[in-house]
Amino acid sequence: MSILRPLRRYFLPSRTMGRYIGKVFFVRFLGLVIGVVVVLQMLDLLAQSDAILAAPGNGDAELWRYIGLRFPELLSRFIPFSALLAVLLTLSSLSQHSEIVVMKASGMSAHRILLPLLLASAAISVVHFILDQKLVAPSTAELEYWKRFDYASDLPPAPDILDDLWLVDGNALVLVKAVSRSGSRVILDKVTIYQRNEQGQLAGIVRADFAWHTDGAWTLYAVRRFDAETHAITTEPSLPWTLQSPPERFFSLRVIPEQLSFSRLEEQIDQLKAEGKPVAELQAALYQKIAGPLATLLMPILGAIAGFGAQRGGKIFARVAAGMGLGFAFFVADNFMLAMGKFGAAPAFLAAFGPMLIFTSLGLAVIFYSEE
Repeated sequence: MSILRPLRRYFLPSRTMGRYIGKVFFVRFLGLVIGVVVVLQMLDLLAQSDAILAAPGNGDAELWRYIGLRFPELLSRFIPFSALLAVLLTLSSLSQHSEIVVMKASGMSAHRILLPLLLASAAISVVHFILDQKLVAPSTAELEYWKRFDYASDLPPAPDILDDLWLVDGNALVLVKAVSRSGSRVILDKVTIYQRNEQGQLAGIVRADFAWHTDGAWTLYAVRRFDAETHAITTEPSLPWTLQSPPERFFSLRVIPEQLSFSRLEEQIDQLKAEGKPVAELQAALYQKIAGPLATLLMPILGAIAGFGAQRGGKIFARVAAGMGLGFAFFVADNFMLAMGKFGAAPAFLAAFGPMLIFTSLGLAVIFYSEE
């Protein structure tokens, strides 16, 4: 405790000053994020209301349901942007009223003035991450499922079903129209197997009404087979299937990162890695689930130019514009690198955290230059 106290007093000499700066920032952040998201939600609802109300039986309840599912996604998306605006407003206001000059005159350096903003941003980042995992991912999945069926009011809860999946099995191509789970049993519906020879030419087509996995092996039922060489068609009530993929493999064929929590996405990636499948796109999305909320922690550094620099210049508006330009440049670079990571053109870690490291260095350099 005796060691921590001098460190605390060095970085944050005044608790009163720290609480004051943090409170000003946090109040403005809440006002901005709520205002921005509410306006965007109203515009989005106006664009979708015709489609929602077009479904038979839909009314006000379905509109509120849409808002409840869409609002968390919009909130998550604009938290870093609102934090940037709140930092710019807070620091420009402190600078305009000469409060930063008073802080510097009392011996507080730039990093000490920014520390309360960084601590508040760190708390917002933690809440943002929890919000993404607990609320945004499931609401996004439910909204996409509801949208697929044109916002039908009597739609049952989303089942654990996937459709139109392709799988490579040796020389064969397998098309499964639907994969569903019934208790501990996975059922494949409308299975079509395109059998190919060593030269890659079509050798036959096997169709089955359904297939399931029992006693460690797959079995096809209501089978019809077409032989491409003899043009003969044969039928069988059931037929063993030598497919080596386990049942859970089908549920990892179509992974939508936005609809999965961090832990669930990590499990899917580990399973695909174990099967030797490429996971670069999913790995970038996994890192982005950390980098996205962590971006809020960068906003005080990018927006610091609004509060520091030569006060006699009277160029507060120019400094605010410069801070906003840095913030927008970061968002553009972040989206660009994420796209590069998903296409495999950049390493997953670099795609997620590269822009943050670059703009952190750039922001610190701007602070140092403006102070000197």
